Amino acid sequence: MDRKKLSNIQWQFVRFSILICLVMTVFVIVLIFIDHPKDILLFIKKQTWGIPVVLSLLLAAIMIGAIFGYVNGNHLKKRFEILIQSTLAFERGNFSHRAPHLGYDEIGQMGKHLNDMASRVEAQVASLQRLSSEKAEWNETLKQTAIAEERQRLARELHDAVSQQLFAISMMTSAVSKTIEEQPEKASSQIEMIEKMAGEAQSEMRALLLHLRPTHLEGKRLKEGVENLLNELKSKHELSIKWQVEEITGLAKGIEDHLFRIIQEAISNTLRHAKAYSIALHLYVINDQVRLKITDDGVGFDADEKKTSSYGLRSMVERVNEIGGVIEIFSRPQKGTQIEVKIPLVKMNQ
Repeated sequence: MDRKKLSNIQWQFVRFSILICLVMTVFVIVLIFIDHPKDILLFIKKQTWGIPVVLSLLLAAIMIGAIFGYVNGNHLKKRFEILIQSTLAFERGNFSHRAPHLGYDEIGQMGKHLNDMASRVEAQVASLQRLSSEKAEWNETLKQTAIAEERQRLARELHDAVSQQLFAISMMTSAVSKTIEEQPEKASSQIEMIEKMAGEAQSEMRALLLHLRPTHLEGKRLKEGVENLLNELKSKHELSIKWQVEEITGLAKGIEDHLFRIIQEAISNTLRHAKAYSIALHLYVINDQVRLKITDDGVGFDADEKKTSSYGLRSMVERVNEIGGVIEIFSRPQKGTQIEVKIPLVKMNQ
């Protein structure tokens, strides 16, 4: 419900109040005419300050109804606005927000139930974050299994992507050697295609090498780990990489590991698919939320279609859900991509 609809509620209240006052005034006038039928013409002709009394009564009824309706309608509208703002805050992941006391009627009860729901959700988020921190400790014992699985995945991707591209380059090179003397123009286009395929294979290799880095911070703080990752990328890739990373205290180890892995996955996707010239990363805290924003100027994609089919995007969504956060992916073909992650910052003693 937007402000225009809330205003409609207020003015409906005004119109209803005016109508009630007019009906009551007409009813009183009719009763007077019934009790004093002989004085009807005299009453109609009677004036006050040059205005007929009947008209004065009707105008007074309209004014009283309008004032009463506006005051009460405005009060009702403001209470609804408070409920809507509280609902929007919860929708954006700000579960620490509470609606003020709104009275003891149905609207007040609605606000109370909304606050109770937010308290339960906040407790559940805190529980999720505690479990995430515990999970980070349990994962230490499963590290070797995870490494084996990652090796298998990298082997599959090397075979499916880089190996296929290298095979295609080999075939094109053989074709060029046969046509370069007889058909130089065709050979030139084939060489350009080989150059393009080699560039794609190189991008795939760089993205895969990113996955060979540690998937956890291994004792480092989140800020240090992210900056080390970005500095290394900046030195090895022809990309403009800009970042702003705040030092976030009181963040559970499990959440830090998840955020670090999300950043790795997002940058890997950019290197492999986006064909971007620049990446910008911003990690900060606002309104008791950890916010992560990653933007590139690449080729973009249809976010609704890609979200369900991309392993990298699904992995990021799953990781954000595990720590009680919200992820939004904005992208359009040829318009770049922006990933926003919001995670409630819950104190560990909660």
